[in-house]
Amino acid sequence: MLSIAIINYKNPPLLRLCLSSLKRVLPPDFKSEIMVIDISSSPETRNTVKEFSEVRTLPFKANIGYTKGVNEGIKAASGDYILVLNPDVVPMSGSIEKLVSYLADNNQTGIVGPRLLNFDGSVQNSCFRYYTPLTILCRRSPLGKTPFGKKVLRKFMMADINLNNPTEVQWLMGSAIMVSKKAITKVGLMDERFFLYMSDVDWARRFWENGFKVMYYPGPEMYHYHQRESKGNLGLFDAILNKQSRLHIVDAIRYFRKYGIAKGTKHRNQSTNKTQT
Repeated sequence: MLSIAIINYKNPPLLRLCLSSLKRVLPPDFKSEIMVIDISSSPETRNTVKEFSEVRTLPFKANIGYTKGVNEGIKAASGDYILVLNPDVVPMSGSIEKLVSYLADNNQTGIVGPRLLNFDGSVQNSCFRYYTPLTILCRRSPLGKTPFGKKVLRKFMMADINLNNPTEVQWLMGSAIMVSKKAITKVGLMDERFFLYMSDVDWARRFWENGFKVMYYPGPEMYHYHQRESKGNLGLFDAILNKQSRLHIVDAIRYFRKYGIAKGTKHRNQSTNKTQT
């Protein structure tokens, strides 16, 4: 059985689109449950969910953050596999079944993620190498527009790798990931010291450290209305003026305190960038 946990924060229109797409693409005989973890629950969101009788809601009045939202969904899940979705994701036909089959056939894989597409059909960057302080500096300052900075970011976004086949990656963007519940019993839940950002990076590291692979699987595809709310237009000044940027930087500091600045470009259990054919 599959549990689908949608982590929603004040986004009724996109949530409706996501739920409608799930209703359309999931076969009638496919055993699944759909939960909306409703952070900062509102009447608008509750009314949206009521349009879908098969969906249950886990409402939270306070903004508990993405990380705790994922954990609450996992704790409430009945399935052997859990698909964590943001409400701005629209799965395509067959994509969910392919992810379930992949985890069922590859028990050494703990997390698998699909190919994410922009709504114009172009491919999004959704698998990455681990952050370094230099990576963050290049993403948040004019340095990223220099030849050196572009090279750093190209490597971070794995643009130097052929991603047309299932590929071992260091981490996957948490907008759409499927996780084995059996693996979670060994690895543990997401680290709630990370409120919104870096918890997907940290979780993937812990899966690798516990002997599970993290896989990018481009066969299944999902559309993703991706907005980097933490990226403004003021470079380093965003750290002061943009709330999402501040949250990102605070979580990044927690991440580097946990793992160190120079440590961990590769784990001993990981064959980075190994591709399956």
